[in-house]
Amino acid sequence: MPELPEVEVTRLSFASAIAGATVTAVFLGKPLRWPLGCDVALLNGQRILGVQRRGKYLLIELSQGYLLVHLGMSGSLRFAPQLPALGVHDHFEMHTTHGCLRLTDPRRFGAVVYVSSLTDPQATKLLGRLGMEPLSDAFELSRFATGLHQRKAAIKQVLLAGDLVVGVGNIYASEALFMAGIRPTQSAATLSKPKMARLHAAIRDVLARAVAKGGSTLRDFSSAQGQTGYFQLEAMVYGRAGLPCKQCGAVVKMLRQGQRSTFYCPTCQKH
Repeated sequence: MPELPEVEVTRLSFASAIAGATVTAVFLGKPLRWPLGCDVALLNGQRILGVQRRGKYLLIELSQGYLLVHLGMSGSLRFAPQLPALGVHDHFEMHTTHGCLRLTDPRRFGAVVYVSSLTDPQATKLLGRLGMEPLSDAFELSRFATGLHQRKAAIKQVLLAGDLVVGVGNIYASEALFMAGIRPTQSAATLSKPKMARLHAAIRDVLARAVAKGGSTLRDFSSAQGQTGYFQLEAMVYGRAGLPCKQCGAVVKMLRQGQRSTFYCPTCQKH
């Protein structure tokens, strides 16, 4: 599943190229997770003012409204002056005066939703409960610490929930917890202030490095320009169960939390 770094890499790969373009045509394929929410005729002739991101949603700002784009489990965007003929897994395509933007999604858990504004009920439903943006100034240590003190669940599960801090997906939660020296199973409420501060810094560091490396390409992720990511090559624990820890040499362990695989070093990440 594309996580926050992959979505941000996707945004950066086409945002400047599509800004200022005018929509000339829109194609819809098989139904996605949610309906578009408007007649495609409403999009024709609209100007694209820019592309923002909120969590794992891309917000394509139009002269009248927004398109909220989610990549789901297996989705990817492509943007180019010309693209090959539509394939069976291509379910949304928007032609503009600057090029063509296409969503390919084999599992169809992604979505493109039109909203008239970011206060539209549908926008509020999708975006309203998202936590702090970890790569922005809004990610304040004091708010983060207060939120952790209020949660008794395992810290890995709290990070994945997304209502305190958004976008710390499975790969990056494992890596940030390793960097902070925190066992994934420890209750969030029991973390000391120094541990919370280390985790706050680690989340920022891990996600920023992932964006700089083009995200993680574990299956089929690539940017809107078709470029793959390389952060997974730097992973300290994720996907390394049974291998020696790069930091201390102990064997990296794997456990299941909420049906997700968690990787950690039992020596570097003690309670």
